[in-house]
Amino acid sequence: MRLFRPVIAALAGLALAVALPTGTAVAAKGSFSWVGPKGKPFFVDNPPDGKCLTMSQEARGAHNGTGVPATVYKGKKCNGTALRLVPGGQAPRGSAFGSVKFGR
Repeated sequence: MRLFRPVIAALAGLALAVALPTGTAVAAKGSFSWVGPKGKPFFVDNPPDGKCLTMSQEARGAHNGTGVPATVYKGKKCNGTALRLVPGGQAPRGSAFGSVKFGR
């Protein structure tokens, strides 16, 4: 009986550990799209929340197809003038941006 209780306690602890969520990574579900050089369309699916994404080339006409707000910034590394796009929102077609961040 002495060995039985520690084994049951260990199994119960293992069951609890398996049942708990495993991480806090969150992504904005959906697609964020924009127009790049020579009018070529670009997009990113399920972008990470709270992380600044810097564009490596010309980007304009952002469309937020995700379920969370997106903020596009005129400059790189989420600096400069900011424009907040609600879910489903679109920036003016010629509006250039250098970075974007998702989340509330």
